[in-house]
Amino acid sequence: MRRLFLSSLVLSSLAIGAFAEDPIAAAAPKSAIASPVDYTLQPLDLLRIVVFQEPDLERQVRISQEYTVNLPLIGLIDLSGKSVRQAEEMIRARYDADFLKNPQITITVLEYTPRTVQVVGAINQPGAIAFTPEQQMTIMEAIAKAGGQSRVADIRRVNLTRLTAEGKTETYTINLDDIMKGRSTEKWPLLKGDVIFVPERIL
Repeated sequence: MRRLFLSSLVLSSLAIGAFAEDPIAAAAPKSAIASPVDYTLQPLDLLRIVVFQEPDLERQVRISQEYTVNLPLIGLIDLSGKSVRQAEEMIRARYDADFLKNPQITITVLEYTPRTVQVVGAINQPGAIAFTPEQQMTIMEAIAKAGGQSRVADIRRVNLTRLTAEGKTETYTINLDDIMKGRSTEKWPLLKGDVIFVPERIL
């Protein structure tokens, strides 16, 4: 009887633990459960590709540096510039053309390729800050994660340097003091590869 009670207690503890928030699990991309269909796929993203009622065709594949994945029957697929929804439609069309009748394709992003921005200059902990696609990190949040600005920082002349989709480099000068004091509502959401430079005040 005592052994049965202890076994029940252990099982109850495990059940409670399964529902408790694990800080590591909490930090994992929530879109591993439901990927945003408008997310643009990137090299090194890990995908689960499911063909409804065709378990032999299910695959977990990582996108190559050339934006390709290799799938059974249809071979190499180029996902460059494709969103999750567009990739599902492309793969559906390839299977539908020669192998399956009106297949249903579901793509889930299991792991996102790391996205980072650099925060440098008059910062307490300068360096790379990582974030996931669904976070949409702002310039203020990135600086906060880098330990905040130092005592000599000039937050009225912060530079944000960004590489555009056309390959051009653009630099914006941002007055963070206006944002902090509510004089500006611009949040400045960050993109992968952005560089934030916080200059020192001119004494």
